Amino acid sequence: MKNIKIAGVPEHFNLPWHMAIEEGGFEDRGIELQWTEVPEGTGKMCQMLETGETDLAIILTEGIIKSIVAGNPVKIVQEYISSPLLWGIHVGANSTYESIAHLKNTKTAISRFGSGSHLMAYVNAQKEGWDTNTLQFEVIDNLDGAVKALTGGTADYFLWEHFTTKPLVDNGHFRRLGDCPTPWPCFVVAATDDFIKKNPRTLNHILEIINSYTEEFKQIPSIDRTLANRYEQQLEDIREWLSLTEWSQHQISSKNLENVQRTLLDLKLINKSLPVYEIIN
Repeated sequence: MKNIKIAGVPEHFNLPWHMAIEEGGFEDRGIELQWTEVPEGTGKMCQMLETGETDLAIILTEGIIKSIVAGNPVKIVQEYISSPLLWGIHVGANSTYESIAHLKNTKTAISRFGSGSHLMAYVNAQKEGWDTNTLQFEVIDNLDGAVKALTGGTADYFLWEHFTTKPLVDNGHFRRLGDCPTPWPCFVVAATDDFIKKNPRTLNHILEIINSYTEEFKQIPSIDRTLANRYEQQLEDIREWLSLTEWSQHQISSKNLENVQRTLLDLKLINKSLPVYEIIN
């Protein structure tokens, strides 16, 4: 049995991986896939890939591209979610801010620098016509840290996946002022260069197995109820999320890679762009 380490966020997007692991899909191919939940998100997973703490990660497209451009020895091996991620823009329930426009020149909570919450704060600021050089940040590690920061007043707003934070809106911790969708497919599968070089067949097996699950995932009977129960979401929210979400079984396109790099360059979050072959396997 080959032991492989993989990391991902504890969110509904990754249920196909858990189902494949729980049903023995990888063991049937001689693979012991060891899943690590990373509530801190993409910035933390970039670090884990760089240090060899994980072999693979299900990670935000913009975050891993920024990390690869900065020298992280990693490649995107496949697109995972081909639809955009809907980032909710949240404030504390008792905040005086009533619209996204009111958040100009305030402080945003981010899980860490290089994370999706950090990069999308820039994308949202650009979309709103704000000066991105004046953005201020408060590092809060994870969702629990965001609740503390927004209710305690150490940060003013927070971008996180719309449906993951919906229960915090429903229970009165947050108010959502709007959404900012990513202008590209949101999640990819990334692997370290070392893993790709040493385990090409194993990597192919892993992708074949997960693709067989994602291809039919939305057709699984009562999958909406399974997701709602497992991730403590309202059934109508899960149904809306499923209608917006598409899984991919293909490599990310050159056009999307160029779009991400062009945006990151415009926002001065990277200082160069790389040719496609240096980003994907």
